[in-house]
Amino acid sequence: MILFFTDCAGKKEVKVLKLAHGLDISHPVHKGMEYMADLLAEKSGGKLTIEIYPSGQLGNERESLELLQIGSLAITKVSASVMENFAPNFKVLGLPYIFRNKEHMYGVLDGPIGQNLLIEGEDFRLRGLCYYDAGSRSFYTKDRPIESPTDLSGLKIRVMKSKTAMNMVEALGGSPTPISFGELYSALQQGVVDGAENNPPSFYFSRHYEVCKYYSLDEHTSVPDVLLISTEWWNALTDQQKKWLKEAADESVIYQRKLWEESEAESLKAVQEAGVTILRPDKSLFAEKAESVLEEYKDDPVKYELIKQIKFQKDESNN
Repeated sequence: MILFFTDCAGKKEVKVLKLAHGLDISHPVHKGMEYMADLLAEKSGGKLTIEIYPSGQLGNERESLELLQIGSLAITKVSASVMENFAPNFKVLGLPYIFRNKEHMYGVLDGPIGQNLLIEGEDFRLRGLCYYDAGSRSFYTKDRPIESPTDLSGLKIRVMKSKTAMNMVEALGGSPTPISFGELYSALQQGVVDGAENNPPSFYFSRHYEVCKYYSLDEHTSVPDVLLISTEWWNALTDQQKKWLKEAADESVIYQRKLWEESEAESLKAVQEAGVTILRPDKSLFAEKAESVLEEYKDDPVKYELIKQIKFQKDESNN
């Protein structure tokens, strides 16, 4: 249902887009969305606005996606890994060491490859607006440091419920164990798993550093977040409104990336002060072991061609 409001004088029609997500208001991605909302209100002269409902107020990630698909919610944020279920080509963004560095990743996401992926979920009523930086995921463990792939042998490592993530941990020698993020703290405490993998802000804000005292920055994957709009809402916008929204989203990406970089540095400093040992292993050892995960796609010509295009793209970004 599309919402319109008219001011007291009856002069201005306002369209309101509801945006819901599960992140805390201190999170860099939430702040990026706030910035986008401010920009949109400014660009549209207040005619098109966004109301943000953070911290799971309107449901968890899965519920928000379902609300988008039926048109009861306009916008939400998910990990690109979740989009694998709707647009299979998103899987390539979650492959280990697919990106050489941040510049390479930004070039891919801001360029034709990334922008084409954003519209691949339209058959499921989900259209991507932009990508937010969600950092690089690295291993953290309770009882022993991870300095090379051999150190993962015999360890149960929590992963997201993603086949790609499970295959990666297996390739590196660990035992992948899918557990919901909300249950992970107690699972680490109770020894259900020996460790997990995530980016520095998530490691810090989840307080997992209270249990895991080793953080190895192997940076095996750099899965971005995706801002999604319901196609029902997108199609109801005029061309001018779409332009305002897309411009606001793209400009918020630049702002959010700066916030993310600051948050990573602050998080690493905080966990180190809390007694966590930060390790910076030779990433080439991990990349070599993980290469088999990419080679599995040789039997899938479309995805394998996409992998080759990404790996051989130059390091450049539009932003």
